Parts: sequence; structure tokens; C-alpha cells
Amino acid sequence: MGSQKWWLGLFFCLVFVVSVQAQQTAPADEATRRMAVDIFKQLIEINTTDSVGSVTAAAEAMAQRFRDAGFPESDIQVLGPSSNDRKKNVVVRLHGSGKHKPVLLIGHLDVVEARREDWTTDPFQLIEKDGYYYGRGTSDMKDGDAIMSATLIRMKKEGYVPSRDIILAMTADEEGGTSNGVDWLIKNHRELIDAEFVLNHDGGGVLADHGKPVMMEVNATEKLYGDFVLTATNPGGHSSLPRPENAIYELADALTRIAHYQFPFELNNITRAYYERQVKMATGQRAADLAAMLKNPPDMEAVARLSKDPLDNSTMHTTCVATRLSGGHANNALPQMAQANVNCRIEPGHTLEEIRLTLETVVADPKIGAQKIKVQFRENNNVLMDHGSDRHSYVPPAPRKEVFEPLDKVAAKMWPGIPVLPNMSTGASDGVYTNAAGMPTYCVSGEQYDRDDIRAHGKDERIEVESFLRGVDFYYVFLKGVTAE
Repeated sequence: MGSQKWWLGLFFCLVFVVSVQAQQTAPADEATRRMAVDIFKQLIEINTTDSVGSVTAAAEAMAQRFRDAGFPESDIQVLGPSSNDRKKNVVVRLHGSGKHKPVLLIGHLDVVEARREDWTTDPFQLIEKDGYYYGRGTSDMKDGDAIMSATLIRMKKEGYVPSRDIILAMTADEEGGTSNGVDWLIKNHRELIDAEFVLNHDGGGVLADHGKPVMMEVNATEKLYGDFVLTATNPGGHSSLPRPENAIYELADALTRIAHYQFPFELNNITRAYYERQVKMATGQRAADLAAMLKNPPDMEAVARLSKDPLDNSTMHTTCVATRLSGGHANNALPQMAQANVNCRIEPGHTLEEIRLTLETVVADPKIGAQKIKVQFRENNNVLMDHGSDRHSYVPPAPRKEVFEPLDKVAAKMWPGIPVLPNMSTGASDGVYTNAAGMPTYCVSGEQYDRDDIRAHGKDERIEVESFLRGVDFYYVFLKGVTAE
């Protein structure tokens, strides 16, 4: 009887301990979720556009968050180029045991321009509506900034000592402008952000099809970003005497040629492996088309069908699209000049100059065999150059077990049955700078997004509330796995 009482007492003791632990853990999760939403709201409501916004204001706000959480002033740096007081970056360090070299987390604080008249909500207010958060930067990428910040603050408050320093850099001008923060930090303060590898929240995530999770993507390489300017010129004249030679008409014809041009189909080692894994998951016509596309030589009819999907098309081709137009000098005069910016996302292995030359060929007038449209490369500082850069995308880094082992574990628990697939980002990120600096970079996120509802850079940008909150839960467990041993 005494033995039974002892075991019964031990049982209730264990129940009590587990209950207390649960009570201690659950509120911490909810507290972190609330904190992440609060940071998210604060960041969305600080305008950080290139035209009138201030990344510095956002950086200072985040620095104060970390001070309030107990980070010493020596571990918080707000710094940037002296030439632009609006473009300062914030760098925070959570010290570890030093068993391993640091890991760097990066995220940009700047956002793409957004006009109130284009949106159904105020783009610079975080609006919760119909199960979504709306606002400029909700998916690119103040969501990630909030998640990473909340994770580090939670770790600091818990007294967590990681096996390696965790450095968080939130920076300026990823979306454009002349003061890219990651580039500036590498060139001027490498010691603050030097790391064994980099985790970039600006990509990856759980891809869903009509709400059903399909796979977790990790961007292990990315396309190269390039802007090109097309210029058409003409002597002009009085608008009452129209003639076929018109700068705007000539530019429009050139842009139509680009719109109808398809760059060659190509796969690299990352995208080929990505599609090989997808064949096993796909069904029906898509499964057949994927298998046919992967053959040597590929079935180009299958490629054409797959290319009707914007994500597949961008994965398999370099893409170029007109994004800005200007032209003419008076309402009652024939235009003397018309210009367009053409934005390209370039497959790895091709240089910017190679694409500029391709565009020249595409827009050449076949009737006279002459070049009526001037094609120039636009540098990051907006200087136009007659010769493009020889810059090209970086070689994809090899998968690291420090990243993928904990990622596989947390994904299996949170999204049972979906694979973790390395993929190529069809956009571009600050990973181009960290990879070039010898720090292998992986885009990892625990947020779910639907392939038919990608609104980054567009009207009414949004993210599902539940997707954001689960992303908060994911990142804490994932980052602990990366830094636990």
C-alpha cells in the first residue's frame, strides 16, 4: 500500500511539473506572438520607401526594442552611409558560447513604393481584415523582420545561450536606391556581420495550392536582377502634322517585341532537382508535363504548357518586363523622346551585358536591319551605361546539415508529409552580396503562401494572419535547432 502511495504521489508530482511547464511555455508562445504582431504593426506604419520614407526611423525603433529587452548598447549598432541619413541599418548580436562561428540573419526594412489611391486600404497602416494582414511590407518583408526580432528578444529574455553568436542585420535599399545596407556593411563593417552562413527571411516558405500545403521551399540560389532603359528619339514637330516616325510608337513597338519574346528554356542543378522531386508529387497533366520536360532533350510542348504558370515560367526562363514609361514634352507636339525601364530577372550563368545585347537584337527593326532603339544598362545608382556589367548570379551553395536537419524536423512536425525542397528564387535578394562575400546564404521562412495569391510589390499586399503567427512559432524552434549544438 505504501509503495502504491509512493507511485501515486510521484504520478501527481509529475503531472504538476508538466502542468507548470505547460503553463510556463504556452503563455511565452502567445506572448511572443503578440510581441511579433506589435513589432509588425510598428514597422508597417513607418514609411520606409525610397522616395519619402526613412529606414533609419525603422532601424532606431528596432534598436529601442532590443534595448528594452535587455540587449546591452554595445551589442546594438545603428549605422549607415554618411551621405544619406535616411538609410541607416541596425545590427544586433545575441552572444553564444562560441562553440561555432556566428550565424547571420538578414532582412531588409525598406519597401516598394505604394500609392494610397491604388489600394483599398491605407498601405502604411496594418489592417486586419477577413483573416489577413494588409499593408505594404506584409509579405516583403516586414513580416520577416518582425518574426526574427521577436525570436531574438524571446531568446534573450529566456537567457538562452546558443552554440554560436546570432547576428541580426536589418538593412536599407534592397528594393532599390543607392545605399544598399548589406553591401555597405560588408564593405565597411565586415567584423559586425561576419558569419559562417546566412539565413535570409526574404524568400522560401510553405508553398500552398488553394490553401493546401504542398512543399516547403528553401531558396538556395536566385536569379540576377537587372534594369535596362530603352530610348527612342525623333526630331518631333507640330502635332497637327502626324507622321509614322513617332518616338512613342517606336518605343511601343519595341516593348511589344520584348513582351512576345521568350528567352530560352533552361534548368540548373537546383531547379532540375526541384522539378525531379515534384514529379513524384504531381498528378495528371502536370505530372506528365514535368516528366517530359525533364527528358533529354526536353519536350518543348510540355515546357510551353508549364510556362503558362507564372511561377514555372519564371523558374525556367530569364524574364524581362516593362515597368516604367515616360515620353513626350508637350500635349501639342510630336514626342522627341520616349523611354521605358525594362526589368529583367536573369537565370544564373548569364551576365547583364549578355541580356542587354539580347534586348538590342529583339528590338532591332527587321525592315531596315538597323537599331532605332537605344538599349542601356541602369546601374544601382541610376547611371545609364552603354555597356552592361559582367556581374552574374553566384554558384549555389551546398546544403548545410546545420540548416537542413533542424528544418526537416520542424517541418515534419508542423506540416506533416510535405517535402523540404531547395529551389531557386525567381526574384532577387540581398543574398547576392552575402554569397559573393563567401557566406553561404539560404532563404528560410515558416510562413505559408498560396501560389495564386502572391501580392508582394503589388496592390493590397497581404499575408494570412494564421500564416504569420505560425511563422513566428516556426522560427523560434528552427533557430534553436540551428544553434543548439
